[in-house]
Amino acid sequence: MIARLLLLLASAAALQAQHTVYLISQKAASSIAFYTPAGEKLAAVPVGRNPHEMVLSSDGRYLYTTDNGTMRIEQPGTGGNTVSIVDVAARKKVGEISLGNFRRPHGIDLDPKTGRLVVTTELPDQLLLIDPAARKVLRTYPTKGKTSHMVKLAAEANYAYVSNSNSANVSAINLANGDVTLIPTGDRPEGGVVSHDGRYFYVGNRDGNTISIIDTRTQKLVGEIHTGKGSVRMAVTPDGRRLVYALYHENCLEVADPRARRVVARIDLPEHVVSLNLSRNGKLAFASAEEKDTVFVVSLPEQKVVQTIHTAPGSGPDPVMEVVVR
Repeated sequence: MIARLLLLLASAAALQAQHTVYLISQKAASSIAFYTPAGEKLAAVPVGRNPHEMVLSSDGRYLYTTDNGTMRIEQPGTGGNTVSIVDVAARKKVGEISLGNFRRPHGIDLDPKTGRLVVTTELPDQLLLIDPAARKVLRTYPTKGKTSHMVKLAAEANYAYVSNSNSANVSAINLANGDVTLIPTGDRPEGGVVSHDGRYFYVGNRDGNTISIIDTRTQKLVGEIHTGKGSVRMAVTPDGRRLVYALYHENCLEVADPRARRVVARIDLPEHVVSLNLSRNGKLAFASAEEKDTVFVVSLPEQKVVQTIHTAPGSGPDPVMEVVVR
């Protein structure tokens, strides 16, 4: 009885020690902000200049950010060449990975099996394979596209899918041998996501008003979903039944059924947004209005904004991540 009671007390203490935080990439302020779910700011951790995208390590201990060095892909300049490493529990930057001559890093993803990162760069257009523990670039892959933007790994991490915004295609890159298959999409492909079963890659075409559907077995375009104007970033719900994405030109989010290949819901927002991330349970969507220093928290079941988080003036919030800190 005493042993069981002690076990229950230890479990309760462990649960109490865990807490949820929102990590907000502040692109203009070159920092990662920590917020409570109630919207209270806890800290802001400086990283490299103009971080664009971020990903969490498999154990949740570290956050990696791509320090692009410019605010937008249209902006000229050599930009930055680092990936920052943030200790989430300690709320501090603990290192960075130099990318050498590969500059303007943008998209980032992580292979949960190996812990390795893949990062796109715009100058030149490349995909980098990185060992974050050793903090070094292991291999580089030409994307053969123009303005390589976002990247997602397939379920088994055999392929990386890179959206090339200024050449209207996706690079399917075989990470084992470096072979590249260029797959045509709509105009200005940006954010994408791989289905949970790994069979399809979906990418939103910001100027094409469609989502392109790519078969990951054949590396061919097999269909599309007609959307509103300006599909930019997207996520897939935990059950795999819905795609959720931001419409940059229409001040709203849309929800699509990937099997039926049609839009099933539209959620209006007060401002236009770019970033789109989901909570761990898939019930909340986080969408940031960068120019208004605002993050909208949207309830997908209720199809409405349920919370507005105002970040510091001039911070330029971009992607948001919900994490459990232990």
